[in-house]
Amino acid sequence: MNILPNIKTGISVCPHDCPSTCALEVEVLDERTIGRVRGAKENSYTLGVICEKVGRYAERIHHPDRLLHPLKRKGPKGSGEFQRISWDDAMAETAEAMLKAEAEHGPTAVWPYYYAGTMGYVMRDGINRLRHAKGYANMGDTFCVALSWSGYLAGTGSISGVDPREMQKSDLIVIWGGNPVNTQVNVMTHAMMARKNRGAKIACVDIYDTGTMKQADVKMLIRPGTDGALACAVMHVLFRDGYADWAYLEKYTDAPKEFAAHLKARTPEWAAKICDIPAAEIEAFAALIGQTKRSFFRIGYGFTRSRNGAANMHAVSCIPAVTGAWAHEGGGALHSNSGMYGINKTMIEGLDVRKPGVRLLDQSRIGAVLLGDPYDLAGGPPVKMLFVQNTNPASVAPDQTKVKAGLAREDLFTCVHEQFMTETAKYADIVLPATMFLEHDDIYQGGGHSHLMLGRKLVDAPGECRSNHDVICDLAARVGAAHPGFAMSPRELIDWTLVNSRRPGLETLDAENWIDVMPSFEKAHFLSGFGHADGKFHFRADWRKVRFRGMDKPVGPLEKLPGFPDHCETIEEATADYPYRLATSPARAFLNSSFTETPTSQKREQRPTVFVHPGDLVELGLSDGQKVKVGSARGVVTLHAKAHAGQRRGVLIAESIWPNSAFEDGQGINTLTGADQPAPNGGGAFHDNRVWIRAA
Repeated sequence: MNILPNIKTGISVCPHDCPSTCALEVEVLDERTIGRVRGAKENSYTLGVICEKVGRYAERIHHPDRLLHPLKRKGPKGSGEFQRISWDDAMAETAEAMLKAEAEHGPTAVWPYYYAGTMGYVMRDGINRLRHAKGYANMGDTFCVALSWSGYLAGTGSISGVDPREMQKSDLIVIWGGNPVNTQVNVMTHAMMARKNRGAKIACVDIYDTGTMKQADVKMLIRPGTDGALACAVMHVLFRDGYADWAYLEKYTDAPKEFAAHLKARTPEWAAKICDIPAAEIEAFAALIGQTKRSFFRIGYGFTRSRNGAANMHAVSCIPAVTGAWAHEGGGALHSNSGMYGINKTMIEGLDVRKPGVRLLDQSRIGAVLLGDPYDLAGGPPVKMLFVQNTNPASVAPDQTKVKAGLAREDLFTCVHEQFMTETAKYADIVLPATMFLEHDDIYQGGGHSHLMLGRKLVDAPGECRSNHDVICDLAARVGAAHPGFAMSPRELIDWTLVNSRRPGLETLDAENWIDVMPSFEKAHFLSGFGHADGKFHFRADWRKVRFRGMDKPVGPLEKLPGFPDHCETIEEATADYPYRLATSPARAFLNSSFTETPTSQKREQRPTVFVHPGDLVELGLSDGQKVKVGSARGVVTLHAKAHAGQRRGVLIAESIWPNSAFEDGQGINTLTGADQPAPNGGGAFHDNRVWIRAA
């Protein structure tokens, strides 16, 4: 349906945890109601294309189950039994719990806990202003990028890369370890333009036959956690067969001769046994890369959600350095451009009042933290007050059994600020209703592109919903937190942040909708030097010096990470008791635990399932559609088997994240995942699980 001439169209930005950060055109029917949502055609990255989830956002923002009023628990934790109370009473009880925890145990007994339910600077990161002003416990934000960014930084020294629009000028686009058909649809827009306009080939490396792999010319189907081995074998061929660009290597890399010598034993035959892929396919893939200077590596996140994820990312990022693809338009690599923006978040996050020496608690280990593990508490007091915005740890955090046990503590006061009654909200003492992105102003950056973007308030919020910023400022006043940012409006914070980041101010952004801040070709391609002090790309990783912003010291088995790229054997390999490997990959119609409440997403995904190779079904005596149980050392879940030949034998795929309540026993998929800390900076190893499977 076309936009009708009498319907107002507003411009905003998708707020969800996706690097595409799409520019949106939104039909505004009245002051409280939206219609269709479309991609903004004038944005050079979005190009009018958005995912189906956001296209039907009206069913989410106008959902009958939205939280509309503050609530107070009246039943057992987790029961979801609440009674309505006033905002003043809700905020008074929450502030009292914060002050009580601080008085009895010190400020680090209060843990503000958040993540990427919105990616806007003001609404996502403002919680840190309260944290820093009061000296509350810090949080290591390890769910998503701790592993991937650590690996990418080890090589390039910078979280940045090639302009994604250059894919249109590529001759080979390698989509490695991601499924943009499900998670970043705009990647496919630009890749398909290259295919149509210049005959570019698309290669896909993944652990199952995803929607992306179905559209690829070259399909590299490997076992989970073996990407490093494949990358090494590819580079072995590049050096062996004369495809390495030695002039580039000598100028831009740290140890090319030593690295080439190291790779001599990493043959395609060696990798074939590890990856479970024919050596001939590795040879052909490597030759294609070597013969195609304009090879664009669009490196995903999924393959790094493994205990060896950082090492695998580093290995993959080395390939375009060997071929010198970085020197060519349409060549090089992009994982994320998040590091290029140079945004000054002092006013939003209160960085000027951040106190040194405040303990840091690992987000991914929330279960162990709340249960008082001495390692996690780091000599400090137990967490007595938990304040949650923008995330749903009872569903999305690993080691779910421990998470739910921790949230069920009667001596823990929990306040959850949410849009829906999530699993986490059901454990709360106070639940506060939150606005959605079209109901407040914010500013966004595109991790997968190069635009700073204004997300405008287009409609009024329903009921008594309040924004994250409003709640943080109210709490600050009640607990005695002082900072100038608490007295500023979202638009004032946006303007201050832009001006103090040496960018055009809000007036310009408001007029133009977005600002393209892509650096020069030379800088984006690292032709003026990589991000390390020596200006070189590092084949030899110094893992102890690779610091991820979320953690304050190295963690995990650092001694097992390879110096030069190699197959890193830190994954949960299958055993006799747990003979299968499980990945919990993202479903197309969900985004983490968002959109699980919308009818069309539920209809598309149908029910929790696990993809099982037909050969494994026969061996197990199971049938397609049969109810099964899957177990790890951490717990057991019940779902339905689906015959799926698009993965290697012994590999299971459970596309998620379904609500825990969608499973008949209430145990969600993250019951199976582990929260041990991978080296070097922790992270969620969601796709690295050894399990058994049997009939329910």
